[in-house]
Amino acid sequence: MGRALIIGAGGVAGVVVHKCCQNSEVFEEICIASRTKSKCDALKEKLDGGKTQITTAQVDADNVSELVQLINSYKPDIVMNIALPYQDLTIMDACLETKTNYMDTANYEPLDTAKFEYKWQWVYKEKFEKAGITALLGSGFDPGVTGVFSAYAAKHYFDEISEIDILDCNGGEHGYPFATNFNPEINIREVSAKGSYWEYGKWIETEPMEIKRTYNFDEVGEKDMYLLHHEELESLAINIKGIKRIRFFMTFGQSYLTHLKCLENVGMTSIIPIEYEGKQIVPLQFLKAVLPDPASLGPRTKGKTNIGCIFTGKKDGKEKTYYVYNVCDHQECYKEVGSQAISYTTGVPAMIGAMMVMTGKWDAPGVYNIEEFDPDPFMEALNKWGLPWKENFRPVLVD
Repeated sequence: MGRALIIGAGGVAGVVVHKCCQNSEVFEEICIASRTKSKCDALKEKLDGGKTQITTAQVDADNVSELVQLINSYKPDIVMNIALPYQDLTIMDACLETKTNYMDTANYEPLDTAKFEYKWQWVYKEKFEKAGITALLGSGFDPGVTGVFSAYAAKHYFDEISEIDILDCNGGEHGYPFATNFNPEINIREVSAKGSYWEYGKWIETEPMEIKRTYNFDEVGEKDMYLLHHEELESLAINIKGIKRIRFFMTFGQSYLTHLKCLENVGMTSIIPIEYEGKQIVPLQFLKAVLPDPASLGPRTKGKTNIGCIFTGKKDGKEKTYYVYNVCDHQECYKEVGSQAISYTTGVPAMIGAMMVMTGKWDAPGVYNIEEFDPDPFMEALNKWGLPWKENFRPVLVD
């Protein structure tokens, strides 16, 4: 069917490569590219011998000319950006120059500002339309599957959705006093930022971890969860018509919060460079270097994740509620692809999103968030490729 260039070689990229190789009818050839080619070679060595032909390359994803050269030499049908969100714009620039389809799992975030928004990528819409290529933004789980869930609910169960609560629960235990389940720098920037939610056409800002709720998650149990800002709120507020409120909650254990508060108090979560022994260092980047690599958590993590959306609204004039979610087992994920469920729940939707574009099921020039496309083929693929979803039409609502 086609050829994909995968940029990135971390934990999520490892899942993406595994899943592309499982789906060899669509992904006949893949090239894994990263700043550190040895990581790409290690992934290739694990999976070589199957039907998917794998090659590797070295590339600096901050360098547009290097990216253009690689894309022109490999000629992929799509570039799958599984690198850091700091590199979204350079990869999009390279895709524009080469007229190649693009997808990513997280929106752009500047290195010097702990703020993640879609505005930097949305301005590319007209350029991608003129080039006749598609950019699919946020094809992970949240953002990603949560947007597909929203489009599915709007298409099949509601005439009007008034409220969405996105609940992200990680019930896994890795045994470390403090570690992050994905890139520590991105994770800590996200959770230490001020929270916000969308209500009646405007953003309501909160202090970090100010709003706490407790929820009993299927197959996980009762967990404390906290309101965060999350990027899909921004696009869903525009694309789900008639919405009055959208919130995002994520679970955190007390040990994680205590360690994070201590690190904040001593300045270790700062992204402002400081001088140390004649060198400029960013405290958060140093902290990332001393924390466990998220990729190392796979064999130690036990338990399950539960991520989904609760919708309230109306159908045929009657009030209606609907909860759609996925439960994922850390140990089962590790057995299958050598990664824990956090990487798995991001990597599988990345493969599916690329498949939607490559097969022409989602075919529209421009820049799109995932909920702007027909959700049905994606929902079907989730069940097939490892993230089956469950429905509840009488969920307990979050107050």
